[in-house]
Amino acid sequence: MKHTEGELVILLKNKDKDAFSYLYDNYSAALYGVILRILSKDAEAAQDILQDVFLKIWNKIDLYDNSKGTLFTWMINISRNTAIDTLRNTKRVSIHSINDYVTAIDKEHQLESKEDKIGLKEVIYKLKEEHKIMIELAYFSGYTQDEIAKHLNIPLGTVKTRTRAALLELRKVLS
Repeated sequence: MKHTEGELVILLKNKDKDAFSYLYDNYSAALYGVILRILSKDAEAAQDILQDVFLKIWNKIDLYDNSKGTLFTWMINISRNTAIDTLRNTKRVSIHSINDYVTAIDKEHQLESKEDKIGLKEVIYKLKEEHKIMIELAYFSGYTQDEIAKHLNIPLGTVKTRTRAALLELRKVLS
C-alpha cells in the first residue's frame, strides 16, 4: 500500500505501526546509505545508528513540520546529525565530498515522492560555488561555523553570512 507524505505523517503521529513499517521499508536504505557514508563504511556502526534514527523518528514525529521541508529531508537530517554525533563522541573524524554523499543516495535509493525525484545532486549543483562549500562543510561534513572559518581561513562573520545566504538560495531553488 502506498501513502502520500501527508497521510504517512498523520498515521505516524497517530503511532500507526503499519505506517512505521512502510516508512522503514521505503526509506531505510536511503538513510542507511547516508549514515554509512558519514561513518566511512563502518557497516556495523551504521546499522546501530539506523536503529537509533528510526527510534528518534518514531518518538519525535510530532516535531516534524512540513512547512520546513519534506519528511524525507527531516529524516535525512536526523540520520546525518546522529551519525555526526556518533563520530564526535568516538573522536573519529570523517570528511566526505558532496559528490560522494549525493552518489550514495542516488545509487542506493530512488524515492517515490515528487520532491525527492528532483535529485539532491541537481539541487546542490544549482547553488553558487561558495554556497555549495558552506552546505558541504556545515551539513554534510558536520563542521561548526567556527571550524569552517578556520578550515577556509575566513572570518567567522563571513561564514555566518555565506551560510545564511546558502540556505536562502537553497530554499529558493527548492521552491
